Amino acid sequence: MYTSIDSTAFMGDFHDRIYAGQILRFDNIPAMQLLVTFTQDMLACAFSPYEPTEIHRHLSPPQQAERFAACEREFSRSTEVKALWRQVFEAASLDPSLTACDRLHLRFQPHEESSNAPSRARTTSTIAFHRDTWGTNLYAQTNWWAPVYELTEGRTFAIYPSLWNKPLANTSRSFDLEEVLRRSHSEGRNSVDAVEAIPHLSEPIPPSLGTPVVIPPGSVIAFSSAHAHAGVPNSTDVTRISLETRTLSINDFKANKGAPNVDGHARWMAPGLFRRLSDGKRLNELLNLAILERYASLPASSHE
Repeated sequence: MYTSIDSTAFMGDFHDRIYAGQILRFDNIPAMQLLVTFTQDMLACAFSPYEPTEIHRHLSPPQQAERFAACEREFSRSTEVKALWRQVFEAASLDPSLTACDRLHLRFQPHEESSNAPSRARTTSTIAFHRDTWGTNLYAQTNWWAPVYELTEGRTFAIYPSLWNKPLANTSRSFDLEEVLRRSHSEGRNSVDAVEAIPHLSEPIPPSLGTPVVIPPGSVIAFSSAHAHAGVPNSTDVTRISLETRTLSINDFKANKGAPNVDGHARWMAPGLFRRLSDGKRLNELLNLAILERYASLPASSHE
């Protein structure tokens, strides 16, 4: 499934590979290895005297959600985390002055039987099948994902490469991103649960089509946000902890260049979610756009 990148030498064709559907795996980026170590140290302090991956054995689901949300806030605001992620992007040939970045996420997925019902909190949920582009309508967008601790096929997420060019019925046309953002800003991010936060599939897709991502801590993958993917229900007695974010090529966004849109029908683009790496300025402000840039609905093929 992966195209392994053994060297951190300049890759001038990074975005061409991403837009063609390749899933790039980096195993030798020192900054990612430092980021994982930094995160492990942060979590060890936050959950002492317990092991971070065993915290679900000691806290109730509401307590978990509260503690995980606090850790995520600390992580996303950390200047060291921001600096290390920037070094990761630079190692993959991304120019900070031409690249915008979404929020830096620290995700937790406890063992599903640690509560009587699957969690709907965004900090602890198993994310449903989706393409990120269904929600943002940005096709110059790249997803980045890395584990903090060891993975197995029973605690990870899965990518569906065979569905790259296959149109799928989904709720992107009726999904209300504006309302999600309004609630997130006015009531707090955890007021919007995982079910509400993303558009959804409207037809059955066999989970067997997905390929679980199992890479070691210190490695990271990059893939187009147009790839279909989903969380794998955690069937192990270990909490899965991972890092993720998204980048956007500013020049490609301006040139309407990116991955093909085979089934996205969102009524807007969401450039306001991204900030330029070099100075932290929001992309919508740089390009004089609305936070949500609306447009008339067009057939999916017109956005390719």
